[in-house]
Amino acid sequence: MAFVILDPCRGEKAGECVSVCPVDCIEEGVKQFYIDPDICIDCGACKAVCPVSAIEEEYDLTPDQEKYLEEAEEFFANR
Repeated sequence: MAFVILDPCRGEKAGECVSVCPVDCIEEGVKQFYIDPDICIDCGACKAVCPVSAIEEEYDLTPDQEKYLEEAEEFFANR
């Protein structure tokens, strides 16, 4: 499982999550930050520091939030 950054990050992009990630799996995109689901170790450090509560665990996503996981997968697939 991985963590996923959701809509509250868009436009905010505070970035605290990047500095606490022990595996450096968070990168900044044009719209928001993204977590690489293939590298994330599900430690939760990013969620704990997010000032806008934009980070959720993959298995807690609602059907309408699953698009954010797909966006992250696409973001990293094109790297």
